[in-house]
This record gives sequence, C-alpha cells and structure tokens, in this order.
Amino acid sequence: MFVRTRFQYGSLRLRKRERSSDVWEFRYYETNPEGKRMRQSVILGDRDLYPIEADARRATQALLMQLNEESPRAEVEAPTFGALLDRYIEHELSDRYSTRKSHLSNIRKHIRPRWSEHPVDKMKPMAMEQWLRDLPLAPKSKTHIRGLMHVVLKCAERWGVIEIGKNPVALVRVKDASKRLKRPQILEVGQFFEMLTHLQEPYRTMVMVAQCTGLRISEILGLQWGDFDFRTHTFMVQRSFVGGRVAATKTEYSKDFVPLDERLEELLIKWRSFTCFPQDEDWVFANPQTGKPYHQESLQKRQLVRIAKLMGLGEGIGWHTFRHTYRSWLDETGAPMKVQQELMRHASIQTTMNVYGRAMTDTKRKANSQVVGLVFGETMQSQREVANAAVTH
Repeated sequence: MFVRTRFQYGSLRLRKRERSSDVWEFRYYETNPEGKRMRQSVILGDRDLYPIEADARRATQALLMQLNEESPRAEVEAPTFGALLDRYIEHELSDRYSTRKSHLSNIRKHIRPRWSEHPVDKMKPMAMEQWLRDLPLAPKSKTHIRGLMHVVLKCAERWGVIEIGKNPVALVRVKDASKRLKRPQILEVGQFFEMLTHLQEPYRTMVMVAQCTGLRISEILGLQWGDFDFRTHTFMVQRSFVGGRVAATKTEYSKDFVPLDERLEELLIKWRSFTCFPQDEDWVFANPQTGKPYHQESLQKRQLVRIAKLMGLGEGIGWHTFRHTYRSWLDETGAPMKVQQELMRHASIQTTMNVYGRAMTDTKRKANSQVVGLVFGETMQSQREVANAAVTH
C-alpha cells in the first residue's frame, strides 16, 4: 500500500536557560533504518542571534529541505535562497581549499547581502542580470558569481525545490564575460634577467622553475624531490600547496609529466645540495624554519611586488606573470599550438604516460628547451644555429 509522505514543518520553541541566554530549539521527526519515526532536536542559536521567531524559523529551512526530500514538491513552501546556500555549503561545496575559499568569499560579500532572504520561486532572471551588471567587479568575477548561483540552483533542481529545467540563472547573461579589464603582463627577456638580479635563494631558483616550465606557483610549492626522475629528465606535477594545505592539482589535466631540461636540472641539483631538506619526501622549496612550503601570498608580496616596484613595472607582477610569459615565449619559438596546450596542461592529452619516467615526446621537449634557452641567456639566433648544425651533422 502506498503511503503518502507528508510535509514536515517541525516545531520551534524558546528554551529557557538559567545561566546563559535563552536558545531556540527546533524539534522534528526522523525515520531510522528500521522505519521507526524518532523525535530529534537541534539548537539553532540564542536569542541574540535570532531575536524573533521568524528569524529562527528561516534558519530551519535548510534542514526542512533535507527532511522533506520525499514530499511532493507542490506541498513544500519555497525556501529562501539563503537556505539553499546553507545546504549547499554543508553538503555540496568543494573540498579543494582555494575553490572553497573563493566560493565562500563570493557568498559572504556579494550573494547573501542581496539574495539571502529572497524566496527561490520569486527569483527572476532580469533582476539577477541587472544586479550582476551593477556589481563593481570585473566581468570575469561576475561570471564566477553567476556560475556559483547556477550550481546552487542546479542542486535545488536535484533536491526537488524547483522544477527540473526551471533554473532562472540559465537565462542570465554577463556582458563581456570573457573580456579582461587588464591585459596580463608579459616580461621581456631583458626584464626577466633584471628581475633575477634582485632575487636571492631560494626565490631565484623558484622563479627560474616558474619561467622554465610555466607551472603555477601552487604546483611549484607542491613539488617534492621524489617527483623528479633525473635519469629520464622528467618530473611529475601531482599536487599543489595552497593556503598552507596540500591539495590536488587544479584540474585533472594539470596532473601530468613535464620535460626537465638539463640546464634547469643542473640548477635544481645544485639547489638540492644546498637545501636542508634534500630527501625524496621533502619539499623542494621548504621554509628552513618549518620544513613546509612557503605561503604564496607572502612570497608574492615580499619578493615579486617589491622587485616590480624597483623596476618600475607597477603592481601587476605576480607568480602567474611567469605562466603568461612562458606561453608568450613558446609562441616566439614557433611551437605548434597543440604542443603549447600540452606544455601548459590546459587541454586533454592524447598520449599519456602509463609508466613513471617514460620519455617525453621530442616535439614537446624541443619547444620547452627553447624557452629554457631564453631563460639561460641564449638568443633565438644562437638556438637556430645550434639546431641547424645538428641537422647538418
């Protein structure tokens, strides 16, 4: 016999306390694995946090959505977007530190102040589009916020809060979504060498690694000596270090083998003989005081920003500058676009390495070596002469 699942509202009461502020208690029923309904309760917060019952009732919406997953959608009162955000944060938010931090920041600074109290069924595409248009942010940042709201409402579709296919954010547009307000700064070869003169170790070697490989700073900080195979002149990017935490690489395509030019390899071996942490399990760029990687924010502020000001380059220099510069120098060497994509680890790689230490493709190694030649002071003309001599012999 089919039993209709009823919508559960729960009950709310103000519980008195003798030695502290009164608290709001929410009581509800939960069905255990044996099918028996059990009374449960949860403390929402004190009266200072929720002065009136309406405030406390709004705080129960995320829990009510979970309790009433099997109830007919038509019987469910539309929750506020703030309630959706609460449930999304608790159950769906990415565990990756940098992503989580970025999403929580956007929720706190921009989304909650405008939409927290708004009923989900009253959210209209044009109102959201106008709100995004008025935000004093770059188009790319607005696109990230729109994407986050879209994901939250996709979860609402899955939870049965809104009808499938009725996500209002799907109709919201962001003008100039792919347009940059600032062009990424690219270093000339001369500027790069001048920057090196202002750097001491280990920062000089870190910058050399960044410019010779195009790695993100989080990936450089995540390198361990055991990631390198000096016999086959390769290394593996397999983790990142962000905000004091070890994490996975940014995307699945970022985790890959990278060619290690012998000139950069020699520099790294020299650094390994100097550092206090030379074991395979040690971080390549470990803070001598902690044995753990440096924090990228302090590195950028104390090293790159300071040097950029000395050189008159403004404040637009950061660790990602070397990644942009690496791509630009690859263009200068005439590297094919597909090779560039693979070296940058932006696209799907067709030929993967199934065994650690397998040789890199000659084309990728040649393109990378030409950039490394620029880093070590060789001109494009001298590189062409060497290449022609090799062909002749």
